[in-house]
Amino acid sequence: MCADIRRSIIEQSKRANVGHIGSCLSIADLLAALYGEILVIPDLQDPERDRFVLSKGHAALALYAALHAAGWLTSEQLDTYCVNGSPLSGHPEHVLDGVEFSTGSLGHGLSFAAGSALAGRLRGSNHRVFVLLSDAECNEGSVWEAVMFSAHHQLASLVVMVDANGQQALGNTRDVLNLEPLADRWRAFGWDVHEVDGHDPELIATTVQKLDILRGPPHVLIANTTFGKGVTYMERKVHWHYWPMSQDEYEVALGEVSSVNETEYSSLP
Repeated sequence: MCADIRRSIIEQSKRANVGHIGSCLSIADLLAALYGEILVIPDLQDPERDRFVLSKGHAALALYAALHAAGWLTSEQLDTYCVNGSPLSGHPEHVLDGVEFSTGSLGHGLSFAAGSALAGRLRGSNHRVFVLLSDAECNEGSVWEAVMFSAHHQLASLVVMVDANGQQALGNTRDVLNLEPLADRWRAFGWDVHEVDGHDPELIATTVQKLDILRGPPHVLIANTTFGKGVTYMERKVHWHYWPMSQDEYEVALGEVSSVNETEYSSLP
């Protein structure tokens, strides 16, 4: 699934001639763990389904690729990414089944997720709510308001994943607004904190399965990732936040993500 998600990211970003490729590639393994192993979604309309919110909405293509890999989105639908009139736009829109909230205005996704977790508690549901933030998104004050709210209400069913790739649109996160030590900051606000390798789906899934989602504080996984992971010339290069690929670059990228040794990901179906 990891390889499938990366392949779809490369193919569809080239077809649509759009950027945000590096941001999508850094979360491919997190999404594979979620959609291949963690999320319990019998049906996209099931009221007891787990919820997932992609707060870093500029990585929408990675979410569409994951929905496709999980069987919730057809190849024909995926091919409409960024086509006029398609629900598969550059940021997630809740008109598409599988998208719980429209996102992309950074700093809002955790508030949505906290509200969903609290709503679940009020109606007696045990569904879990997952939200994926970028580390740079933690520059937003509204994130920390939601962090305080969630800890105060002991929203144990809420699980945050922070894509800690160390980069954002205009440079390295440490240079724009340093967040370190990030784990200690979340811990100081009363969260249950776990630091993981964001490119190890088995570890991610195992960590989540051990969380107590019925009582206690909310949970956060600080997932250490590499921006542009899987395409050598994109890794840790800030300009791949926006740039589209040339034909030559596309062929190299597709070759790299297509030649991944799938035994790397043998823990996923």
